[in-house]
Amino acid sequence: MSWTDERVELLTKLWSEGLSASQIAGRLGGVTRNAVIGKVHRLGLSGRATTSRLNSSRPRTRIASSRRATKSRFASPGNLALRALYHPDAEPFVPHFEELEIPVAERKTLQMLTESSCRWPIGDPQQPDFHFCNRSKVPGLPYCEFHARRAFQPPQPRRRERPPMEVAVPASASKPEKEKLSA
Repeated sequence: MSWTDERVELLTKLWSEGLSASQIAGRLGGVTRNAVIGKVHRLGLSGRATTSRLNSSRPRTRIASSRRATKSRFASPGNLALRALYHPDAEPFVPHFEELEIPVAERKTLQMLTESSCRWPIGDPQQPDFHFCNRSKVPGLPYCEFHARRAFQPPQPRRRERPPMEVAVPASASKPEKEKLSA
């Protein structure tokens, strides 16, 4: 179905009267709502008055906004199931490791290391005294025995496999509900 001049005139008239694209498609017949919208767009027929505002007899009154009670987004104290497992210490634990004292003559840079040298870095890479351990490494590992013990920690047991922790329960929480109601 093509857009003849008569159909375009009817479309323009119905559009200016405020009919919807579905209503216009129904009156024209043989076209879809989207075809009507596309033709209106190509013709530049936007800017019509909507029927809902024209037909309303009563004026719109603004409703004064009242202060509604809003839910606090932070009402929940967090995951209570894991709270008993978390015990913040006063100071975070910083492990103290003893470092091997490498004589100056044995200190090597990365370019000076051999295949059998321990590759444990010592010091700050930005400083001129940065070096590597250079002791004999453990076969199959990049480090000597001392640094291999520091680098590779045995796996910790999983949380589910650990024995349950004792949690202190307040005295009021230990009474059954029925006893609380009768008291």
